[in-house]
Amino acid sequence: MIRIVIAEDQRMMLGALGSLLNLEEDLEVVGKASNGKEAVSLVHQLHPDVCIMDIEMPEKSGLDAAEELKGLDCKVIILTTFARTGYFRRAIKAGVSGYLLKDSPSDELASTIRSVISGRRIYAPELMDDVYNDENPLTDREKEVLELVADGKNTKEIADQLRIKTGTVRNYISTILDKLEVKNRIEAITQFKEKGWFK
Repeated sequence: MIRIVIAEDQRMMLGALGSLLNLEEDLEVVGKASNGKEAVSLVHQLHPDVCIMDIEMPEKSGLDAAEELKGLDCKVIILTTFARTGYFRRAIKAGVSGYLLKDSPSDELASTIRSVISGRRIYAPELMDDVYNDENPLTDREKEVLELVADGKNTKEIADQLRIKTGTVRNYISTILDKLEVKNRIEAITQFKEKGWFK
């Protein structure tokens, strides 16, 4: 019997997932959590084989929880509505065994659980395409400038820290906005975060 913990903050979804999985002869839902913090504590308490997690949950996101569970015997499968490359990259770094989108067919989840238990990794194909098509267009220096902008530094502070002229910093920022095809610094930082390009 494959023992499962589910973490999902939408009650109806949590109940439906639990019922669906319990219909399978070789699967048993042993615990349900409504946020990432509860999920981590249930995994420590119940030692399940698999933990299925949503990403955006209160108290602790599914990705934070997955990072915390890395290295344990429990395999983590992310089940989310968000096909964001940044989330996916972070999930892979956290060692998750599966990453599925909620609009996948329901029987796919059960077969993914079995595949993951047998040692395979299963990722939504559309995310794999995005990761390969989504290379960071910025040079190392431009990334450095954007990271300082994200840290709240102004043009003069960036210039001082990198020992360059303020005009040069402005040129870098203008190039960054062009390359990322965004209107302002905030949009640039948001896009960079979503794609998982910050160190």
